[in-house]
Amino acid sequence: MEKITAFESQVVIFPVDNIDTDQIIPARFLKTISKAGLGDQLFYDYRYDAEGSPKPDFILNQPGAKERHVLVAGDNFGCGSSREHAPWALTQFGFRAIISTSFADIFKNNSLKNGLLPIEVSPEVHARLLATAASGTVKLDLASQTLTYAAGETTQFPVDAFSKTCLLEGVDELGYILKKTDAIAAFEATRESKLSTLATA
Repeated sequence: MEKITAFESQVVIFPVDNIDTDQIIPARFLKTISKAGLGDQLFYDYRYDAEGSPKPDFILNQPGAKERHVLVAGDNFGCGSSREHAPWALTQFGFRAIISTSFADIFKNNSLKNGLLPIEVSPEVHARLLATAASGTVKLDLASQTLTYAAGETTQFPVDAFSKTCLLEGVDELGYILKKTDAIAAFEATRESKLSTLATA
């Protein structure tokens, strides 16, 4: 999993409210347990016509879309089913952060576990992003939990401490545990004597 520290990027603006996970990646593409290729199916029914040809006016089919790593989405992004394929598809396309006024809880948790940072902002900040971000870039700094946009305007965003640590280190939950193997082994070596409940004469 790629580390998320500080980076600057142009954004993709897709301010449609209540985008559910089936719109992010339709159920017919969930037959795989591999992340490979899922970026091609991201927003499939918005992106392609009935014959499977790209719709030239859709934002992800515009030149340079794959070089933009931040998506500015509408409210209640990621509602619907709990499919983990949704953040997989977003990261495989190249997104590293999603900005919205609110996220569905399960989607938010799945994203944090898969190297995708969901950034929740106020409606006022969201409106400023929609008005200004298309013509410039945003700067994201996870360490300080700040988002800089427009003409240097800055806002703080929340993220829980454990998820922040994992994203900064580029590890998932298992990777975090594996980095603690020496400490776990040291604890296990003394655990039996510390926790023994056997009575002694």
